Amino acid sequence: MKRVPYVALKNEVLGKAYDLSYAFLSMREMRAVTLRSKKVDKVSNVLSFPLSKNSGEILICRRAAHPFSVGYLFIHGLFHIKGFKHGATMEKQERRILKQFGLALHEQNRYRN
Repeated sequence: MKRVPYVALKNEVLGKAYDLSYAFLSMREMRAVTLRSKKVDKVSNVLSFPLSKNSGEILICRRAAHPFSVGYLFIHGLFHIKGFKHGATMEKQERRILKQFGLALHEQNRYRN
């Protein structure tokens, strides 16, 4: 199994000086965070929180990840922190990074953390 290179991905997208924390939450925990932060009662698969110009946090719920790989969700969160919105430009950048690091968009069970 291929490991997700979290630090290298963060460095590539946000830079080495960016201070990023990330955590994996249970479905119950992610539902609570989603309700608090977005006022929506659902389980998000990934949430990104820029905390300052040089720091942020990504939360991932593996159980809600299907059909996406955890690596893809992490990359998706990185681009949201960088200021990207959903759309063709963000998707193009995500695909570029997935390809650069040899990660797949789907097949979540191929990756270990």
